[in-house]
Amino acid sequence: MAFISSGYNPDKPMENRITDIGPRKYDEFYPPVIAKNKGKWLYHEVLKPGVLVHVAESGDEVYTVRCGGARLMSTTHIREICEIAEKHCGGHLRFTTRNNIEFMVDSKDKVDPLVTDLESRKFPGGSFKFPVGGTGTSITNIVHTQGWIHCHTPATDASGTVKATMDVLFDEFKQHRMPAKLRVSMACCLNMCGAVHCSDIAILGYHRKPPMLDHEYLDKMCEIPLAIAACPTAAIKPSKVELPR
Repeated sequence: MAFISSGYNPDKPMENRITDIGPRKYDEFYPPVIAKNKGKWLYHEVLKPGVLVHVAESGDEVYTVRCGGARLMSTTHIREICEIAEKHCGGHLRFTTRNNIEFMVDSKDKVDPLVTDLESRKFPGGSFKFPVGGTGTSITNIVHTQGWIHCHTPATDASGTVKATMDVLFDEFKQHRMPAKLRVSMACCLNMCGAVHCSDIAILGYHRKPPMLDHEYLDKMCEIPLAIAACPTAAIKPSKVELPR
């Protein structure tokens, strides 16, 4: 195995040993102005919907432009995000916990060109790819769970419901008209892996009746054998029945 043997000295097994092959430490990716002033910020202001400024003790400023992202992104979309970061922000960006994208610049002069670029990018149907907003007393991005794209337990899909809801609320994403920041979340089932009960408004799909089981494929689903193996009291048993056709 090349990865293991390359540069490996059996006489000194601890030499150049890699002990962590997970993600790189987050502070390696800070923009220079943030790395320089970490822990030394005086205050921040929301200049307009989607645009913030943070001021440090040193007098340095960092301007953040926030735009709405998607819970599920294609690689093409991510590459476009990286292209914007390279063009305006020295390659730096960050994602918020509610799937927003934040681009950071160190000068106010760079804000308007960045906002103009973001607002000019649209999908073929005409909708915004990167709508600027979601700060202050607005509706920020809707957080949601996996839905039918991956999960085996949803009572409903997520993406379509969220899209339809945000279409109605879109104007409030780009303006400061709410009495406070409003958070909306959507979960596809009562497992609520999106913790929708922590948001101001929760949209929740739930099963009104027990779902029909397809016994032919039940033990081939990845979660089922794990659930059977993990049950300490054997309440879940690996027996199946064949229903009459």
